[in-house]
Amino acid sequence: MDRQALLLTLELAAVTTFILILIAVPLGYWLAYGRSRLRPLVEAVVALPLVLPPTVLGFYLLVVLGPRTAFGRGLTALFGHPLAFSFSGLVIGSVLYSLPFAVQPIAGGFGSVDEEIREAALLLSPSPAVVLSRVLLPLIRPSLLTAVVLAFTHTVGEFGVVLMIGGGIPGVTETLSISIYDQVQNFNYAEANHTALVLLSFSFVTLVLIYWRRASGRTEAAE
Repeated sequence: MDRQALLLTLELAAVTTFILILIAVPLGYWLAYGRSRLRPLVEAVVALPLVLPPTVLGFYLLVVLGPRTAFGRGLTALFGHPLAFSFSGLVIGSVLYSLPFAVQPIAGGFGSVDEEIREAALLLSPSPAVVLSRVLLPLIRPSLLTAVVLAFTHTVGEFGVVLMIGGGIPGVTETLSISIYDQVQNFNYAEANHTALVLLSFSFVTLVLIYWRRASGRTEAAE
């Protein structure tokens, strides 16, 4: 197995998951408790990667981040290099493509909290930030864990977006999923099988842990 691709994949998944949680907590809070007429539109935008082909998202990111647009040229001047075909570009694409896997569990967790608990907490402390950090987040810890695991795992398995925006440059933008593709293209099926088994095992174990945790939570709640 390609160690460079493995380390790059883990780094990408870790950075992406960290950024996603920072975005998903306030966004999930707003989606759960907001009353804006724009909420259905925001929900649709968040969920779009679930139905949008990854190559479509990758293509538009490649265009937007490239030097042919004013936005892309501005980012190039800011970062000192084009974001397309770079690790930073992979992070942007991964954050957008894995967004619903972080936001939806957290929004669902907030929505499952008894409204009376939130109202009582707001009466005791009128600061939403304090209520969020000291009351709501501890209550939705299982949802947070699910969001972290799903975002990390989904990023590890990405292919279309990272291929389009990163190009599969060895040591720079080549992740494990792209490594498998290259190995198959080179008829190196044995190595591709080893890499694929690692991803398959990782994904399966992750899902087992999520469902086991969910089942344990239901058992504790029933008791």
